[in-house]
Amino acid sequence: MDEVEAAKQSAGIAACDFVTNGMDVGLGTGSTVKHTVIELGRRMAEEGLDIRGVPTSIETEKLARILGIPLLEWDQVERLAVTIDGADEFDSDFHLIKGGGGALTREKIVAQVSDSMVIVTDPRKDVPTLGEFPLPVEVIQFGWEVTSRHLQNICPGVATRRGGDQPLITDNGNYIIDCKFGPTIADPVSLEAQIRGISGVVEVGLFTNMADAVVIGSNAGTEVRIKPNGRLS
Repeated sequence: MDEVEAAKQSAGIAACDFVTNGMDVGLGTGSTVKHTVIELGRRMAEEGLDIRGVPTSIETEKLARILGIPLLEWDQVERLAVTIDGADEFDSDFHLIKGGGGALTREKIVAQVSDSMVIVTDPRKDVPTLGEFPLPVEVIQFGWEVTSRHLQNICPGVATRRGGDQPLITDNGNYIIDCKFGPTIADPVSLEAQIRGISGVVEVGLFTNMADAVVIGSNAGTEVRIKPNGRLS
């Protein structure tokens, strides 16, 4: 295991400490939170941890089933105690860019019914201003060219369909438009609302005022940051 993967594993495992018996848990998507799901499965099998999960992607659903984590149907869900997920970037206000794996819509649906949100990541994702990572926007296939032009009008860089002529299809049957804002997103709350107001947009990968803690794994150890006045403070 290389240093980056070891750091991801460290963060993913440390985040499991936010999970206790009897919780219903949102299970995120990505290379870091995969370690969280694996560790939760291990704790269930070896330590008797009793939880139920709601996956944010087909990929996570498959992994959870292999590990024996019971999964809830949406008609069984009122609130989740916590969602643990990854991020492509986060800033000092705990705003996020997510969606590098294409699961942003399901990730946001799960996060919005959660009493808290814990992010697992590494130091590379800690940025002063969001936007160096291309901002993913999920759009419906119908008229996507028009939707993409609307996005291009507000994006200072290039807005392109992920996959080009062989586009990525999300778990919801949609496209992803990656918008290269560069590190210019000083007001992510306003930009999130602006993009969500465009017809054809399903969801945008800005997650503002949702994360309550960030668990950062590195070669030096694991750091946990709790948002001041957040739901876990």
